[in-house]
Amino acid sequence: MAEYLAGQMRDRMRRLPLLGCRLACLIGVLVVMAACPDKKPEDPSCDGNEDCPEGQYCVNRQCLSCGDNSHCAVGQTCIDGTCFDVESDCQSDADCKDGEICRNGLCTRCQTDTDCGPGGSCVDGACQRPTECRVDEDCLDDEDCIDGRCQRPWLNEPPSGVDCTLATVYFAFDQAVIREDARATLVDNAACIRKVSADRGVIIFGHTDVEGTEEYNIALAERRARSVADYLSRLGIDGQRLRVVAKGEGEPTGNGAERDRRVEFTWQ
Repeated sequence: MAEYLAGQMRDRMRRLPLLGCRLACLIGVLVVMAACPDKKPEDPSCDGNEDCPEGQYCVNRQCLSCGDNSHCAVGQTCIDGTCFDVESDCQSDADCKDGEICRNGLCTRCQTDTDCGPGGSCVDGACQRPTECRVDEDCLDDEDCIDGRCQRPWLNEPPSGVDCTLATVYFAFDQAVIREDARATLVDNAACIRKVSADRGVIIFGHTDVEGTEEYNIALAERRARSVADYLSRLGIDGQRLRVVAKGEGEPTGNGAERDRRVEFTWQ
């Protein structure tokens, strides 16, 4: 029995170096893995275009080659995040019907008043353009011929005899909530509107900075403008006097992104 126990002890002693070697190898592997954090898989999501490689756009938190047709070359269209060549069906807005505009060789619905050219407005995706003219006599009695289009420039002029102005309000990044500092401005704007006869309305223009896709910014601009319209309504302004227009990113101020995230007003 004593001889058997002695043999077991000698066998275990021989195994100790092998176990120590295996333990050392395991520790070495763990050290190497800890020293290589760049081997971890990268997060494919994004919060803005700056998170994507050059030439790609952040669309629904994914970096893609395009989010809409404006990201593609002329003669291409964006389908599921990739630009594809398409057969052109227009060269100018005149080639399109039902108020559509020609963009990248395709007839498509407008998104902002800017898409519709001077004096035009985008209503439910269709451009409503003023009548072409050469002289004032080509227009209606309350219209003037300006830049070849019949327009009513007096609509946007401040009402006579009113000594107040409608001030611009600003928003935080990616937000449509009325800021604390904007509330006092809107109170003053509401007081100004009440001084004007009820037959004069106000157009509320929503704007954004250039971050994000064009579609997203149009939606954000509309939320901002509607948020302002709702606030003015709660201050007692008849909602029928307020018209919301989403401009999106198309009219930057040139004074930085913080000034681009804004809502502006004009008399109607």
